[in-house]
Amino acid sequence: MNLPNKITLFRVLLVPVFVVLMLLDESAIPYRDIIACVVFCVACISDFFDGYLARKMNIVTNFGKFMDPLADKLLVCSALILFIELDRIPAWVVIIIIAREFIISGIRLIAAGEGKVIAANMLGKVKTNAQMFMAIFMILNIDNSVFRIITDVLMWASVILTVVSLVEYTYSNRKFFVS
Repeated sequence: MNLPNKITLFRVLLVPVFVVLMLLDESAIPYRDIIACVVFCVACISDFFDGYLARKMNIVTNFGKFMDPLADKLLVCSALILFIELDRIPAWVVIIIIAREFIISGIRLIAAGEGKVIAANMLGKVKTNAQMFMAIFMILNIDNSVFRIITDVLMWASVILTVVSLVEYTYSNRKFFVS
């Protein structure tokens, strides 16, 4: 268990903290959205550091290749589901994003069955970053027209990147499910 993998596990442990904060009544915790946003941002920043350290220290592991994208999915999907509950995002957006994650996970499972580990690619990382920025804006939920426009642009960018990255990922890994 190296440092980058510990950072990844730390990100996983931040997910329930974030979820509980978002589900608490705002009157129970002043500045709930800001505190939840800080927790979410720490988790997002840890995503950068675990990968950076793994590459810099030359300790990229199969565990890290598997758990890093899984931790990202857990964080982002938890936030998206909460946003439906809080009426901050349409359900169809979340369905598209989560469906993509299930499909990619399925491809990874097939590859793992053949002894291969598929790491996240650059387009997938861009997609994840767009989703994380969208989530930050949705967590803060500032009632301002410019803020709303930015949030909507990030939501649409996330949907488009989700679909494009799915097409690219399935095409580049078609050898695992096409015989």
